[in-house]
Amino acid sequence: MSKRRRRSRVPMEPLDVAVDGMSHEGRGIAHVDGKATFVHGALPGEQVRMRYTRCHRRFDEGRVEAVLEPAPERIEPRCPSFGVCGGCSLQHMPPEAQIQFKQSVLLEQFQQFGGVAPAQVLEPLTGPIWGYRRKARLAVKDVPAKGRVLVGFREKHSPYVADMTECHVLDPRVAERLSDLSALVAGLSCRDRLPQIEVAIGDDTVALVFRNLRPFTEGDYAVLADFARAHDFAVYEQPGNENTVAPIWPREPRLAYRPAPGEPEIVFQPTDFTQVNHDINTAMVGRALEYLDPQPDDRILDLFCGLGNFSLPLARRAGTVVGVEGAEGLVQRARDNAAANGLDNAAFHAADLALDQEQPAWLAGGFDKILLDPPRSGAAEVIPQIADLGAGTIVYISCNPATLARDAGTLVHHYGYRLEAAGVMDMFPHTAHVESMAVFRKA
Repeated sequence: MSKRRRRSRVPMEPLDVAVDGMSHEGRGIAHVDGKATFVHGALPGEQVRMRYTRCHRRFDEGRVEAVLEPAPERIEPRCPSFGVCGGCSLQHMPPEAQIQFKQSVLLEQFQQFGGVAPAQVLEPLTGPIWGYRRKARLAVKDVPAKGRVLVGFREKHSPYVADMTECHVLDPRVAERLSDLSALVAGLSCRDRLPQIEVAIGDDTVALVFRNLRPFTEGDYAVLADFARAHDFAVYEQPGNENTVAPIWPREPRLAYRPAPGEPEIVFQPTDFTQVNHDINTAMVGRALEYLDPQPDDRILDLFCGLGNFSLPLARRAGTVVGVEGAEGLVQRARDNAAANGLDNAAFHAADLALDQEQPAWLAGGFDKILLDPPRSGAAEVIPQIADLGAGTIVYISCNPATLARDAGTLVHHYGYRLEAAGVMDMFPHTAHVESMAVFRKA
């Protein structure tokens, strides 16, 4: 039986340290007696007073208690919950410095994990830095000691819900209602059995999904419907898994968005995956279309296609588009969206792309161009199959620069592609999340 690895004892006293670097997660790096310590809220070049939060064999962790000598670029965080709330980690950096940091992470990881470098570094895609989040999962906790229900993001590296009454990155239609939501839940019969409110916002509709672990009463339904009408929200309940999501008011809500003006409308369900940042999504789809340059006789493959965020705009321009996605529900809604927009040249298939598939039917016919938008784990399992197709252009959308770099190395070193261009997209301002796009051409 293996022994449980013990953490070192956490020192109780704060310590003054010099910060000499920054991790890919956006934490300052200090060295204490030669041991790396990752310090939340610290910037390179600063002297800070740090309090340890965790100690490990190879590294330690801490948080800033006081900035003794600030870096020249340090700014005052806008949100009073910054440093406690886990939603943001970089509000103490100017937006332009955040972008430079993310671009440096992308290029470093290309080199480290792929042994490649883009021939061109793309101009970062940026947009509004406040009020941008259209998707979020708000934690809910009844805390009798505080005399109220907390609604917000969880504390940094903690299961506790941050005590917050405002959020500057959420869409204002929800951000300005956190106190109202707290009061609403406090008046429900299951206030101690409602752990989450999921936020999903379309172009015209704000949806809130209440995860209720105990059935609502008739009185609860009446209160929730009144709240929905008062604030023009669509309110749902979710007593079990995603298949149990059902509207409370209105009875037939409609969530939809357009990736860009004039593009096909995409109807979705509130728990479906959609991009958090609408403005960046618009710019991202536009850039993908630019580099794929779909022509009327092109066959284009869109893997991890979801609802058709890229597939449907591509189908307006290309001869044929084939979208593949693992979630059956998303595939069906992609088909419905194609039909509703009169796009009969888009076909969608359900397949687990993380599994080794022997020449699936959807690969038949060959493809001129390919778009990939995989999860954080990347697309390693499907890279050999699509590389063998010999498509002239591959556009790869990534939410994890390490797996993008790994897959880029495979495409370049094993399958004869050239990494023509790559750059970051600021999908999550004030966080260390690095979203990026890479363009590969057949050499």
